Amino acid sequence: MGRKASIRDVAAAAGVSVTTVSHVLNNKSGTRVSPETRERVESAARRLGYAANGLARGLRLQRSQTLGLLSDEIATTPHAGRIILGAQETASARGWLLMLLTTGRDPEVERREIQALARHRVDGVLYATMYHQVVRVPDELRPMPVVLLDASDTDGAYPSVVPDEHSGGAVAVRELLDHGHRRVGFVTNVDDIPATHGRLSGYREALHEVGVPYRPDLVRAEVSDSHGGHRAARALLDRPDRPTALFCFNDRMAMGAYRAAAELGLRIPDDLSVIGFDNQELIADGLYPGLSTVALPHYEMGVWAVQTMLGLLDDSEETRRSSPARVVMPCPLVRRGSVGTAPH
Repeated sequence: MGRKASIRDVAAAAGVSVTTVSHVLNNKSGTRVSPETRERVESAARRLGYAANGLARGLRLQRSQTLGLLSDEIATTPHAGRIILGAQETASARGWLLMLLTTGRDPEVERREIQALARHRVDGVLYATMYHQVVRVPDELRPMPVVLLDASDTDGAYPSVVPDEHSGGAVAVRELLDHGHRRVGFVTNVDDIPATHGRLSGYREALHEVGVPYRPDLVRAEVSDSHGGHRAARALLDRPDRPTALFCFNDRMAMGAYRAAAELGLRIPDDLSVIGFDNQELIADGLYPGLSTVALPHYEMGVWAVQTMLGLLDDSEETRRSSPARVVMPCPLVRRGSVGTAPH
């Protein structure tokens, strides 16, 4: 077994001083470290398997060096699992433990698990949801430092990070427009959630940018699974003036759109281009051709949540109560093989 990585190894790998590594990994307040340098140090620490020794610091500050991640369903879904990975790796690099609890959306279970977190004296709680939601933070959590992960709160009292649903929708539709498509259908979701509204507004904005009128008749809402995607896609593709491209609310709906296209003898991307949202790799890589889609920044949101929580814990009570950060993270395009030039 090789020797454990040292703080000097991390400094060398990141191209910074040992002092800078110490400031970053111990989250020392009052130091000026750029976000780029901080990310470089944390990436080097993760790569080398280095964890800061936070025991002495935790005893000095009377902390448990433990954070709770309380989620509704994340732990049981591979789709959002990278949120956990980003949070866990970032916490570990700083010498912190992450305690993961899942409520299954049961309020009674949630109450019991919050009590468990309090008994274990966690220093703060990441309150996470499987998809972007507006939530009310439980009263039992309010005495603790809280950061919202893939969620925002109704009154803006807590730091939060969510994906930029609007810009993600615009990025997806611009990709289709850049390939010459002008009849772009939107296979969307029936649920009244931020993603539904944000992705629709992004779709409309991208069309407006190139002077294509918004047509409500090219938007079909269904349950956001493969069966709903199939029904919505068939309704659009059965039209005499069928769309040449479909933007789908998520990759599961896009899978249903592939089925609808096959039933009608339409080849992807020669006859029909399809783009999804979420970058669920089991679906997007498994379809043929591979599905171009927009990625949700799950890992990056997990990283941000831990970094923000540790910053909160180092700040004064007065600082913690002032203007909580509310971050909206970009959703990048992932190109595969499902988008082609519009047919003439």
